[in-house]
Amino acid sequence: MSDPGFGTYQNEIYLHGLEGRHPPFTTDLTALEASARERLAPEPYWYVAGSAGSGATDRANREAFDRYRLVPRMLTGATERDLRTTVLGQELPAPVLLAPVGVQSIVHPDGELATARAAAGTGLTTVLSTASSHTLEEVAEANGDGSRWFQLYWPNDDDVCASILRRARGAGYRTLVVTLDTWTLAWRPHDLDHAYLPFIRGVGTAIAFSDPAFRAGLAAPPEEDLTSAVLRWVPMFTGTDRTWDRLPFLREHWDGPIVLKGVQHPDDARRAVDAGMDGVVVSNHGGRQVDGAVASLDALPRIAEAVGDRTEILFDSGVRTGADVLKALALGAKAVLLGRPYVYGLAHGGEDGVRHVLRGLLADLTLTLGLTGHSSPAELSPDDLWHGR
Repeated sequence: MSDPGFGTYQNEIYLHGLEGRHPPFTTDLTALEASARERLAPEPYWYVAGSAGSGATDRANREAFDRYRLVPRMLTGATERDLRTTVLGQELPAPVLLAPVGVQSIVHPDGELATARAAAGTGLTTVLSTASSHTLEEVAEANGDGSRWFQLYWPNDDDVCASILRRARGAGYRTLVVTLDTWTLAWRPHDLDHAYLPFIRGVGTAIAFSDPAFRAGLAAPPEEDLTSAVLRWVPMFTGTDRTWDRLPFLREHWDGPIVLKGVQHPDDARRAVDAGMDGVVVSNHGGRQVDGAVASLDALPRIAEAVGDRTEILFDSGVRTGADVLKALALGAKAVLLGRPYVYGLAHGGEDGVRHVLRGLLADLTLTLGLTGHSSPAELSPDDLWHGR
């Protein structure tokens, strides 16, 4: 069986029960948010869990998954499953990556280092956020021989941008994921009510603050004058929207695959392909940017129809379970990015907590794949879903 034992996590848990041992925290990834709230202070909890405005987009993401229902097929011989897939020329052991989530040290001191180690241990690709609590190089060292991509919040200083991209390629990050939908922060009431923004405290700025091009523009290094460094960082990384004619700059400074994240409209997907980009991530940033926006899962079929035969389509926003992964794959995604659940796992137990979440999701995924009558994600199509409107 090519599945590298993902489903055996279920057996491990039951066998440990004979010894009076239980999982470190819940195996229900939809319950992790409530559990994390009991462990975290309000400020970091809401920074992770909160959404833009009324939270309508975040709710829409989950409601969209509920509207689509899997239709199991019987007697298909799905005893053995193979979750492997290929994305942008890279073979993945499963169609799941770890989404870029910034400032992870606010939920656990090891932050992105723990996540990178857990990802490597499970064979999954981690996507490091520009807003990391640790440097590119530190996370790469923690990830070791693991697979890693880099997510860019595009700075408006070209020298700084080029320098960061050089460092990322030099540290073994394979694919560039450019986030388009967060060029400025949305109105996020929970963060505003707590007057909490980690970046103005110098948290989540490690990549920029360690960058030679960024530091060259400071009168004193961030270690000596944090305020001045923050005041340089804020307008450089927020407040400037780009245009399509700027994409060649990225291609000039990145010789690997480039994926645009935050695409919700088919025309934007077409423009990305026409601009020579290698893929898109259908995403609304987990509901954190535009209140009242379309659910990502509802946007996915139209984008798959528009460009699915021309480019790689990835998906995030609202993924919580193995069934969610299958639904996104059936609607045209090649792989999904998991976000908040693994961060809640980090809050519960650092590296071990992230690993528990990832192993649980992968076990759920392979079991549900088989129980719906499939041996491989490649077999899934819209015909495997029923859509209740």
